Amino acid sequence: MRVALVRELGGPEVLVPAEMPDPVPGPGEVVIDVSHVDTLFVETQIRSGAFSDHFPVRPPYVPGGGIAGTVSTVGEGVDAGWAGRRVIASVGFTGGYAEQAATAADHLVPVPDELGLREAAALTHDGVTAAALMEATAPGPGERVLILGASGGMGTLLVQLTHAAGAHVIAVARGDRKTALVREMGADDVIDGADTGWVEQARTALEAAGGPADVVLDGVGGAMGTAAFTLAADGGRFSAHGAPTGGFAPIDPQEAVRRGIGDVQLTDAEYVRLAGHALGEAAAGRLRPVIGHVYPLERAAEAHTAIEGRGLLGKVLLSAREG
Repeated sequence: MRVALVRELGGPEVLVPAEMPDPVPGPGEVVIDVSHVDTLFVETQIRSGAFSDHFPVRPPYVPGGGIAGTVSTVGEGVDAGWAGRRVIASVGFTGGYAEQAATAADHLVPVPDELGLREAAALTHDGVTAAALMEATAPGPGERVLILGASGGMGTLLVQLTHAAGAHVIAVARGDRKTALVREMGADDVIDGADTGWVEQARTALEAAGGPADVVLDGVGGAMGTAAFTLAADGGRFSAHGAPTGGFAPIDPQEAVRRGIGDVQLTDAEYVRLAGHALGEAAAGRLRPVIGHVYPLERAAEAHTAIEGRGLLGKVLLSAREG
């Protein structure tokens, strides 16, 4: 089968097409004919070696964890009814950039007939995390929600979900195209994060809406995330779930405790339930993943370059099969 292989740590050029043996399902496993693969910024950071302390992946390896496709083969002990079904699955942080992937059957989530595999792939990570964050932070009608990185794959989902919950959404994105997209998704106030005065602009928008942020959803990290922390109300909810700036927001835990602000962390325990919910919302037309570009598998290096350039709107996907 064809794969995209990281031959060594480094820039996008180290991600090259290669051939590997087709996977064989073990007991309790299935093999999926992969249609589309989700890509994440963190995958570019792992490939570069920047996150080696957090993700002990050693080259050569096949990156990728979120896949959508059709179950082709089932292993011992797996219900034969899975064969031929369209599914999504999370396979960890390796093995996804491939024409086929093996995974545990209990990781499978059926894709509704009304939803395409491309759209389903865009929800394998971001849809699950967004659903989990909504449950954990529970923004309600009239509450003020500040979203950083609002034009990204997960950011656009969070804007839609918080808007649907009746919250007042203040979204931060960079540049005219991204701020226009975020406004289209339902943000009440949009701040250009490229403006050096974005913090004060966000503070002004929050105060006009009634006070500090009840919820801060930080998909950026670094200095921007730290600045956003100052905009959260005492007793508010703060999630530091993004690190495209090179690191998560370095929030002082003692300061968080003093102000009564909890940090939301996502576990894998309820992946299937949350993924099923996200797919159902998308199939019903209540949630729209924004897909910026789809690259063929052999051009995975270009996909990583595009992700690192941060110029595209929404998600970047890989297509593992022609057509």
